[in-house]
Amino acid sequence: MPRTHPADQRVPISVLASVDPVLRDSAVLGLVVDSPGTVALRHDILAEEGLVRRVVVDASGVVEQVLVPLEHACLSCAVREDALPTLAALTEDGRWTDVIMALPVSAESLPVTRALAGETVRGGVLDGARIATAAAVADVETFEHDLLATDLLAERGIALTPDDERSVGEALSAQVEHADVIVAAGEAAAAPTGSGLVDRIRAEDSARVEGLHGMTAAELAAGRHDPVRGERRANPLGARRSPARAPRATGDRSWTLELRSDRPFHPERLLDRIEDLGTGRLRSRGVFHVVDRPLSACLWDGAGGQLFIGDLGTWDEAAAAAAPHTRIVVVGSVDGDVDRHVADDVRHELVDAFHDALARPEEIADGGLSWLGRQDVLSPWLGSRS
Repeated sequence: MPRTHPADQRVPISVLASVDPVLRDSAVLGLVVDSPGTVALRHDILAEEGLVRRVVVDASGVVEQVLVPLEHACLSCAVREDALPTLAALTEDGRWTDVIMALPVSAESLPVTRALAGETVRGGVLDGARIATAAAVADVETFEHDLLATDLLAERGIALTPDDERSVGEALSAQVEHADVIVAAGEAAAAPTGSGLVDRIRAEDSARVEGLHGMTAAELAAGRHDPVRGERRANPLGARRSPARAPRATGDRSWTLELRSDRPFHPERLLDRIEDLGTGRLRSRGVFHVVDRPLSACLWDGAGGQLFIGDLGTWDEAAAAAAPHTRIVVVGSVDGDVDRHVADDVRHELVDAFHDALARPEEIADGGLSWLGRQDVLSPWLGSRS
């Protein structure tokens, strides 16, 4: 017979993500020291050694430190094989009122909350627990560089696997965009552009707290993470427009540009202009369709000088009632040494490249049927055309 737990007695589990090991560990230390009822589970993937380091800490110090063989070199597998049973043991131990799961540095929180959601149901491994808060810790003073520069995780020694080719910006943006709460470390007044970029990419329904120790373990535990809302935040269809929040701080050089059309891209012209649209000091994400793939919704995801495009499935599968459209939201900043007019030119060039890559009305007058027999130049990135 499966165990049952009253909803108000389930143990809260909060997930903490960061691209900075010092910030992550400092945040965890501050949270457990100030809360004797809190226990933290921290994982580090030691890919070259083929190991996962599991550390459990609470206010009294290190409770457990174990090296576990990594059977599969992926985070989701590590979650299933080590974190889930460990979390189950911690939530059932009785010594602690809440748990913080500190992810490996650069790991994204969405796959983890997705795995936890599947096990916090009745009869699941974690049916005595619930997901409280997905939090991201980010340094506003380095945020502009971390998000927009071309640094790779491997160059900083924080790649999850030997073949992890993600940029720092890709990992960071995924963490912040999915989070319920963003802990903004550093001095926002000293980095108005970095602070502004945090607000431009975080979800509209997320919360922001100032300072590395601006949130307590009790506040994290009081949260109620909604997995459906979390999926929606990470969905490229939900890429945000310019935030309608408080006026920009003095010195904030961040900006947002929304590129939108009901028309699809022309495949050859998209390839011609894709570097103009998708590379450089930009964070861009959204969806698009292509004239020779009339049923396919396609992903656009760019950060850190890299761009990923892929097939999301049909529009009915990917977007429910949404009609096919092309929409890319671009976030960037004006270089401190560049004149504002030059920055305006950058945005104008993006607009020009976007409209040039779109199919013209006469090219789609037949609904794209005349394109179906032509060579599929985007198949290396989008897969075979169905």
